[in-house]
Amino acid sequence: MAKKKKIRAEFRKNRSVRARPSDWTRRYREHGFEDESPAQSERISGKGELVRRRTIRGDVLADSAEPGFDVQLDVGERGCRAGRVLSVLGLLSIVQDEEGQRYQCATRRLLKTLATEQRHVVAAGDRVFFRPVENSNPKEGLIERVEPRRGCICRAVRGRQQVLVANVDQLAIVTSVAEPRLKPNLIDRLLVAAEKGGVRPLICINKIDLADPADLQPLVGVYSQMGYEVLLLSARSGIGVERLRRAMLGRSSVVAGQSGVGKSSLLNVVDPSFDLHVQPVSEENEKGKHTTTTARLLPLAGGGYVVDTPGIRQFQLWDVISEEVEGYFRDVRPYGPLCHFPNCTHTHEADCAVKDAVADGRLDERRYESYCHLREGDFE
Repeated sequence: MAKKKKIRAEFRKNRSVRARPSDWTRRYREHGFEDESPAQSERISGKGELVRRRTIRGDVLADSAEPGFDVQLDVGERGCRAGRVLSVLGLLSIVQDEEGQRYQCATRRLLKTLATEQRHVVAAGDRVFFRPVENSNPKEGLIERVEPRRGCICRAVRGRQQVLVANVDQLAIVTSVAEPRLKPNLIDRLLVAAEKGGVRPLICINKIDLADPADLQPLVGVYSQMGYEVLLLSARSGIGVERLRRAMLGRSSVVAGQSGVGKSSLLNVVDPSFDLHVQPVSEENEKGKHTTTTARLLPLAGGGYVVDTPGIRQFQLWDVISEEVEGYFRDVRPYGPLCHFPNCTHTHEADCAVKDAVADGRLDERRYESYCHLREGDFE
């Protein structure tokens, strides 16, 4: 159980007013200062609006977890219920309590005004405490607390953190061999996000009925040698769907990938009760049409749940610096300690064991190029 701790949290800048008035010129032109008595003294205090903080209740966690916040001293004493966020729709979140009842919940304004790096304080998969509104139809509530997160998949959007999903233990990276074309570099970025979030990655290559499976063996072999599980699937013909169903059974999974690769189609085959809306790929540019617009948590019939996410056009890594990239590449990491220089970047130095491994064919050249792009700071 996490240890409770009081935290002095800042508010966002647009929630604080100026500590001192700055409209002297306008006030002078409109009214003058004849009716105002001059100030005899000025007292400077450290409790102005610009430095005011709010004491909130947080949790002390391990380094791999993200903190949650509580604006009250004890949510249990205020008639709050524990719930799980199924989806976030604008200003409202669909929350399901422990009894299976669903509520349309708004987020307490104080939580939204805390100065954080996140775009939204609530994400799909969050465990929250909410206060139900009595005699409401449909059922409504107010989110008072967001529990600490684990297993988060995040990306950077305009310099801020976007949590795609929280509290999952498996990331199913879905791609397709054609319509749209396969993008190995996007797979690499999602693998880095999974490694950073402490989530088990599962690589799913869909639409193999549109190509010869033998042509995929070099790519499959590279990821399989690193210990990643790779599934060759076809939602249309049903190839490999049973393996995907067994991999998701009893686990909390999230499905991510490009728009149009068939994420929703695969989930419909895995569990026909989902009945997710799908559309064909555009014939003009072979790109998806963003049929799924928001992340949704869906319970599996055999146990566990899966989160269907909108298609990804670009995936910019969050909170990853160049020096950390080597640690997230399983195939590059073993050669790093063998380099001549202890701070070798594996890009231009002499006597580099990583470059020697590429030259000898022990390290895939495309993976090395992907590493170099991220090492140079190309996180977009």
